[in-house]
Amino acid sequence: MATPSRRRREPKDELVPLSDVLDEIGITRATWYRWRNRGYTPEARRTPSGRICVRRSVLDTFKEELDAA
Repeated sequence: MATPSRRRREPKDELVPLSDVLDEIGITRATWYRWRNRGYTPEARRTPSGRICVRRSVLDTFKEELDAA
């Protein structure tokens, strides 16, 4: 009996850890929290393990807005 072929799924929108986000944007952790308190940071979420992460698509959009400003 032949096994059914699986369709390839598009990769999920990966979660980028905060440390990588800070490196990509080029800011310190203190600046991140200052911006977060002012409502300037992209939407971040905490994983079940407690890490703060940002979705890749949200981060890319945020970086484009930073470049435009």
